[in-house]
Amino acid sequence: MFEKILIANRGEIACRIIKTCRKLGIKTVSVYSDADSQSKHVKLSDESYCLGQSDASSSYLNIEKILEAAKHHKVDAIHPGYGFLSENPEFAECCIKSGICFIGPRPELIAQMGDKLAARNLAQKAGLPILPGTDEAVSDAQAVDEAWRLGFPLMVKAADGGGGIGIHTIESIDELIPIVDRTRKISESSFGSTRLFYERYLKDASHIEVQILGDQHGNLVHLHERDCSLQRRNQKVIEETPSTKLSPEVQAKVHSLAIKLGKAINYTNAGTVEFLVTEQGNIYFLEMNTRLQVEHGVTELVTGLDLVELQIKIAIGESLPIAQGDIAIRGHAIQARVYPEDPDTF
Repeated sequence: MFEKILIANRGEIACRIIKTCRKLGIKTVSVYSDADSQSKHVKLSDESYCLGQSDASSSYLNIEKILEAAKHHKVDAIHPGYGFLSENPEFAECCIKSGICFIGPRPELIAQMGDKLAARNLAQKAGLPILPGTDEAVSDAQAVDEAWRLGFPLMVKAADGGGGIGIHTIESIDELIPIVDRTRKISESSFGSTRLFYERYLKDASHIEVQILGDQHGNLVHLHERDCSLQRRNQKVIEETPSTKLSPEVQAKVHSLAIKLGKAINYTNAGTVEFLVTEQGNIYFLEMNTRLQVEHGVTELVTGLDLVELQIKIAIGESLPIAQGDIAIRGHAIQARVYPEDPDTF
């Protein structure tokens, strides 16, 4: 077992990881910016390290400083939490090259699934249904012709995006060029990339995601589904499990598709495969998140499993202690998010 883990995050998720580490007898190192020096995660951890200035680019997104902290405190592993560097393949690679275990999937998997176009192609190759869309990034010269080919309504999406950022719906050709320009600008400022692609918009579909866990010995299980359909501005507001709107047959199908993709890419650690599901039971692959989700807590409540503990044990090379038949749903759990918004732009 690891002796000491650095948590490359802050706030609720950092506190959540510290809780499991304490249970396992693992010492923790928290990192913080100047603005977070009195935060709860700093007080709960065994050791702490100041990353400096309060802006994220100088602190929680600064790979060099985080690795400096890890080496200073002589940690065995780094848990990225969610957000910040959790889906950054360069960070995962740097951890490994520094002799520090990255608690998450392999860097190449993070890179593949972080590229939404590559993820679409991998899912299709694995036999998962995908929405009609473009197989390659759309250039400005192709923008109009590709839109007419696919038809409307249409989603314009950042190929290197995430977290619901860089996604816009258009109803007609008149909206296309301004939205393409806007999406490129948002994507460049948020992700350092202007690549975008198209997918047909599926009206009134449910947003269903399946939690999976894979170890380094070829074992892979799902922890059932979560319904994240209630959203505002492409941000999840309510997450619940199990989904009450899916028939048992559709539930089983989304579970099997998630496992099918996980096995096809030899996935390890915690991940979430997301789908759009129609009222008629049609299922389409949406994307995959290669990290622990914000909403992982509802899955823990109904399965009785500690996902952070399982992540740590997988990272150290242990086999999954559970088989698919051992995982049962007991009860129902709902998580609601609270978002601060500017009252003038609400």
